[in-house]
Amino acid sequence: MLSANVSVRLGVLDLDVSLEASAAEVVAVLGPNGAGKTTLLRAIAGLIPIDAGRIELDGAVLDDVFSGLKKTVFRVLDGDQPPREKILAYVGAYFDFIASNRLYPRLMQREMMRAREGQSPHIDKVIKNYIQPIFMRVAELIKKGTTDGEFRPVNPAHFVPSIVAMIVFYFSSAPMMQKIVGFNPLTPERIAERRASVLDFVSAALFRPERNAGQGARL
Repeated sequence: MLSANVSVRLGVLDLDVSLEASAAEVVAVLGPNGAGKTTLLRAIAGLIPIDAGRIELDGAVLDDVFSGLKKTVFRVLDGDQPPREKILAYVGAYFDFIASNRLYPRLMQREMMRAREGQSPHIDKVIKNYIQPIFMRVAELIKKGTTDGEFRPVNPAHFVPSIVAMIVFYFSSAPMMQKIVGFNPLTPERIAERRASVLDFVSAALFRPERNAGQGARL
């Protein structure tokens, strides 16, 4: 189900449109040249930002995907667990959010590819409002764990993106992985296996050896 309420101001164009379309429905957008048909489709596809309104696809509010991730992981990062438990809770919360919001990997991959070509109208806002605040909080957590003697010394600029990549790439590359490994990586059982593997990997890579045992399996 697509539900869109779109307001876009673009030069002399003042576009204000509402529409709904089910998965089995075909909707035609008609109008004279310059009426805003292409602008509407580009806004729905996320190619240009909207000035007001909201766009929902199968219940996922496109404008809320990144803010939803931030709210989810900040609930963990605002907790009072020790660094070792908090970093695993953060990774688990991040993984669970991505697993239940399959739109996120596609959106993130799309914006990153467009940003490389200077064609992403959203990337600066996404980084400033969502990605960078998360990174700063996780970097602080890693530094605290290192100071407390719970973590090995690692560079957050490398380690934090590596955690994200392990999670996001799994879902964005699922069709290719299915051809490689011969099974569907998106079944509940395979997703659970991947989650445990990511937690174990983070534990082994970050925790001092005497603190490694059994940590990944407890979340």
